[in-house]
Amino acid sequence: MNVIDVLTKPFDNQKPGTGGLRKQTKVFMQENFLENFLQSSLNVRIKNGDVLNSWVIGGDGRYPGVEVLPKIIKILIANGVKKVFVVGKDLTAPTPAISNIIRKYNADGGFILSASHNPAGINGDFGVKVEMNNGGGAPESITNAIYEETKTISSYKSLDISDDEALKLNQVEYLDPIKDYADLMESMFDFDAIKSWFKNHTFVFDAMHASTGPTAIEIFVNRLGANRDSIINEVPMNDFNGVHPEPNPTYAKNTFDFMMNGGADFGCACDGDGDRNMILGKGFYVKPSDSLAILTKYHKLIPYYQNGLNGVARSIPTSSAVDAVAKNMGLDVYATPTGWKFFATLLDANKINLCGEESFGQGGDYIREKDGIFAILFWLNILAKTSKSVEEIVREMWNENGRYFYSQYSYENVDKQKAENLLLKMQSIDLNGKVFGDFTIKSKEVFNYVDPVSGEVSNNQGIQIFTNDGTRIFFRLSGTGTIGATLRLYIEKYESNPEKFDIPVLEYLKDVFLLVDEIFEIHQNFGDIKPSAIN
Repeated sequence: MNVIDVLTKPFDNQKPGTGGLRKQTKVFMQENFLENFLQSSLNVRIKNGDVLNSWVIGGDGRYPGVEVLPKIIKILIANGVKKVFVVGKDLTAPTPAISNIIRKYNADGGFILSASHNPAGINGDFGVKVEMNNGGGAPESITNAIYEETKTISSYKSLDISDDEALKLNQVEYLDPIKDYADLMESMFDFDAIKSWFKNHTFVFDAMHASTGPTAIEIFVNRLGANRDSIINEVPMNDFNGVHPEPNPTYAKNTFDFMMNGGADFGCACDGDGDRNMILGKGFYVKPSDSLAILTKYHKLIPYYQNGLNGVARSIPTSSAVDAVAKNMGLDVYATPTGWKFFATLLDANKINLCGEESFGQGGDYIREKDGIFAILFWLNILAKTSKSVEEIVREMWNENGRYFYSQYSYENVDKQKAENLLLKMQSIDLNGKVFGDFTIKSKEVFNYVDPVSGEVSNNQGIQIFTNDGTRIFFRLSGTGTIGATLRLYIEKYESNPEKFDIPVLEYLKDVFLLVDEIFEIHQNFGDIKPSAIN
């Protein structure tokens, strides 16, 4: 095979975010845009002295994953990769299953073609996530180096063969990850107990026409005995059938409403690439932060965790509910920036075995990505072992630890320059002691993170504000949007009085919402806008 060097020019917009490089699909379809990023990623690994013998290519099935597969294969082999594992039918598999393949086959890295929970299709978004040999996303030291490489790249390597020939190369092996992943889950959870639970309870899983449908059928139907019709929207489509595949009350509204009206004993959903989840009981919605606390509390019911945990971790915007539970259990708790890659070093060092973040994701030390189906099975295992309902389990935790009222809301597609100016202003402004109505600002800090294992420093990861009554506000710019900027605001307030536990979250926090608007001058800066999602 003849290796060729293809001349190219840099693009100025290839800085990876928290989950890799995500852009509108049409941006990725520009000539050499994808090729530049792939070659830059490989250049960085090669310059680091890494030997790239084997590589995994996976994706969540979105367009144009299958279409660009041949060019990715050609670039990898032209750069010296000896074995390329292509994962998933039509390049469609949940990210956790892809992470498992990287680890099982001891691959040196991988590319996951996904934009996670973002819409798909020609008018949607596309993305590339660079995975390391531990099956997790590249750390900031790598992604920053990739970005610098994209600024100066002048050529990329490829093979002088046709696309059809590339797909049939002896160096390429096609894998179906579903069995491997299902076997892993069955080794971790008490499938016999969950089978018994399914015989007497109703269940619904919403795959949102994304990557988890076939895996859900294999695990919940074939292995656990759930009714086949309990898996909805299970057929993967390359545009997710127009669905915004984010499993929250806003975008999975039909499933949410079905469960709030008592449609089943347990309801759940996963996002585009299967790493996020939503948990619902009959007429009861579980906040992601509470879910992480519940998994921590009941971890010894899970065969995989029956010997206990070394520690747990949460992203800094996630509520402090897990901190209270972990403290009662004598466990260490770590708070990291948003982005699963920040958990990876803690997991690799065996400092933590369970972790989760504000954006509907939990996971553990068996892979290096968050995992929606893992969290769902964890809940089913708890339900089967306790014989309690979802609501009873959550309310018991509130009664033991108090309730952390919590809300996350986002302003999407706002003016990027104005958003960055707001962030700079909030980093520098002195709010300590300032009074806003009934609130006095106790402290304000810029969240800078030093990885306790690697020592890697990640500055300016958000703004944290505490008030005199214990309210905590966290503000950051998201790295997952593809148009303009996304402002994310998180609010939590601790309540110890059980008589107030049933106050609706938005009502309980309504004065704090007004405080946030006053502090950050949202409407003054961005006009008459409303949050696109309130969770």
